[in-house]
Amino acid sequence: MKHSPSPRMRKVNELLREVIAEGLGGLKDPGLGFVTITGVDTAPDLRSAVVYYSSLGTDEEQEETAAALDRATPRLQAQMAGQIRLKYTPQLRFMVDPSIEEGLRIDRILHDIAEEEREGSDHD
Repeated sequence: MKHSPSPRMRKVNELLREVIAEGLGGLKDPGLGFVTITGVDTAPDLRSAVVYYSSLGTDEEQEETAAALDRATPRLQAQMAGQIRLKYTPQLRFMVDPSIEEGLRIDRILHDIAEEEREGSDHD
């Protein structure tokens, strides 16, 4: 998420996240794996929003999930328009949440360091 949103924009982002997550729950697309909507970053003019998500699975399953989200976008935008009163209905763009992968990478590094320290103390 690029900018620090105002309190009003934080409320809009959270509301959109809830509506999108609820809308995904009602979809019957077999390509849609286990998806968690982790956040939404709405442009200040409300015309567009980046929806961050995480999903489980292999690289192929991740690609299928991304394609399913693209297919679901028009339906999700229509649901948003019906449930939320905003000046504009934001155009949605789905992106994998980079913080999830970054957290896993940091966890692996810390695990590797701990392993090296244990191995080093075993050789003393």
